[in-house]
Amino acid sequence: MNSELRDLKWALVASRHRSLRQAAETLNTRQSTLSRRLHDLECELGVDLFERTTGGTKLTPVGREFLDLARPIVDEADRLFLTFKTRRNGGRRPLRIGICSSLSAGNLRETLAELRRQIADADILLVDGAKVGLLGEVAAGAIDVAILTSGGGKWNDRVLPLWGERVVVAVPENHPLNNRPAIQWRELCDNRILLTRSGVDSELEQLLSVKAGGSGSLRISYQDVSLDRLLSLVGAGYGVAPLLEGAAGFGCPGVAHRELHGDCGQMRLQFAAYWKETNSNPMLQPFLDLLRARYPDLSASATG
Repeated sequence: MNSELRDLKWALVASRHRSLRQAAETLNTRQSTLSRRLHDLECELGVDLFERTTGGTKLTPVGREFLDLARPIVDEADRLFLTFKTRRNGGRRPLRIGICSSLSAGNLRETLAELRRQIADADILLVDGAKVGLLGEVAAGAIDVAILTSGGGKWNDRVLPLWGERVVVAVPENHPLNNRPAIQWRELCDNRILLTRSGVDSELEQLLSVKAGGSGSLRISYQDVSLDRLLSLVGAGYGVAPLLEGAAGFGCPGVAHRELHGDCGQMRLQFAAYWKETNSNPMLQPFLDLLRARYPDLSASATG
């Protein structure tokens, strides 16, 4: 892909995120690299495509007009490249799956392992990112299916309810909360809460904020780091970190995990698969069939 087409694609991805950092994570590149490429594109065009503020990044009116015209060009180029790459690979194209949770343990990892057992030459491409951005990628056809938390996003196509995951809290081993079999959400209010701005952390923050009557009553410290570095901060005593149980399989010295409970017991987040009805990837249907077979009680109400 030449640099001009790549820059258009990167600009489109950036337009679907509220921050360049999230867009860079989706593109698997450095934020500084993305920022530089967008700046070069703006200089070449002689217009500002994005308005950059401390609160995030959004399109300017001319940027929205430009990318509305660029989108069908990029989509057609993607289809062209994919067609010939698929032909080169014997007709099979990879299944592109968007994820926003850890693969260190849990349902998603087991499902992918089962897919590999059933289809020995199954080829997948994982795309990590935040929920809003990944839904945009599915809508644009850049990825085939996304495994995300249920609800809270604008989506008018296919949805398959899946599993639920417990919310746990990573705490230092010498922390008083480690002496409890489970942690009540109110006890987090007295602690520094470490979160990232990617993955499911926004949903975890929303879950806690609703309980606490607003995020202003929580001592949240946002860290632009990966999971292993976030847990290292927990182990060093800088705070506690709410996680999903799938991430609890990622071990870190000096860190323990305890279930988080609400007024009605164990706190959980539900997951679902999101995809487009018109998706033509032949690998998608076997993957969806596997999900339905593994979670029949949850998928019975899903259409299709």
